[in-house]
Amino acid sequence: MSKSATTVPAKKIYRPETRLVQSGTLRTPFGETSEALFLTQGYVYDTAAQAEARFKGDDPGYQYSRFANPTVDMFERRMAAFEGAESARATATGMAAVTLALVGQVKAGDHVVAAKAMFGSCRYIVEDYLPRFGVSSTLVDGCDLNSWKNAVRPNTKTFFLESPTNPALEIIDIAEVAKIAHAAGATLVVDNVFATPLFQSPLALGADCVVYSATKHIDGQGRCLGGVVLASEKFIMDNVHMLLRQTGPSMSPFNAWVLLKGLETLAVRVRRQTDSAATLAVALAENAKISRLIYPGSPDHPQAAIAQKQMRGGSTLVAFEIKGGKKSAFRFQDGLKLIRISNNLGDAKSLITHPATTTHARLKPEQRAELGISDGLVRVSVGLEHPDDIVEDVLAALEGV
Repeated sequence: MSKSATTVPAKKIYRPETRLVQSGTLRTPFGETSEALFLTQGYVYDTAAQAEARFKGDDPGYQYSRFANPTVDMFERRMAAFEGAESARATATGMAAVTLALVGQVKAGDHVVAAKAMFGSCRYIVEDYLPRFGVSSTLVDGCDLNSWKNAVRPNTKTFFLESPTNPALEIIDIAEVAKIAHAAGATLVVDNVFATPLFQSPLALGADCVVYSATKHIDGQGRCLGGVVLASEKFIMDNVHMLLRQTGPSMSPFNAWVLLKGLETLAVRVRRQTDSAATLAVALAENAKISRLIYPGSPDHPQAAIAQKQMRGGSTLVAFEIKGGKKSAFRFQDGLKLIRISNNLGDAKSLITHPATTTHARLKPEQRAELGISDGLVRVSVGLEHPDDIVEDVLAALEGV
């Protein structure tokens, strides 16, 4: 029986690991295996008419690498395929991605609602930077759905949250917050860095926009900075595209190439790091030197039911509170031999930070206390070392406290 001329074969939908390796590749006539690196600022045109058509948008070619670049395009396409988004725009840093996603939506007189528990720089954008331009903000307890509802005003334009949060690893119900935002005629932007696209899909849960610091798990090896904004084509074109083009926080082609290489191994790295983080959490569960242990994959996590509902895995991060406050936390960090002190995360190397004196140092003591960031709290980003070595290093350092 011959195949009907009207039958169109279904497009193959590949699994995330395959998309991380194959999606978005643009090959030159040389047929290279690895993605090409285009370190160029500008592009030439065959004719003056072609140049005019490019700038009018009638010709789809490249104009200038601040606007678009083939290597950066490949990174954007691969991230969009991985995330399940229609469109993506890469940025110089993760904070550039957050800033674009929020600033691009608002104007003087608008209002933003955000969860209190977030990275210090994100909180600065919402609480200090946006109000300079007439955009007011309200910070809420992200885990309390009524707080989101009560914060809504007639001029509320967008919601912003991280889940899991930085650094106390709270889990916010993304789907329910999205419903509240949409009922108010607002959008929801989610920073999904701690979960990664491998373990959580905010767009599928109702979010309108997802942002990442590609500096973290996407690179995963401490090499370069980067960020990315992912959303529908309409959201990107209405709120992000022109702002990125005109203000210039664009990703460098070299960094895009490095991040493409990072994406190829992200699934392998993150799964191994998550397994090791769970091993560390189990090893610390009954430790007498610790007063509080937080791990998103643990059944005793305060929001374990939400984590099970919206996440496909735990996290590469473990947070715990050491008895004795700052003095004990510092002594513990200084006693580590394998795990290094750094404010980064998602790296192949295990890293530790003391949020109260680094990432959240600009907050007032009462603000940190409200977020559960005590002077004894430390956050460990588990790397690719053997899990037994990581556990032994932590336990030995705790013995010295």
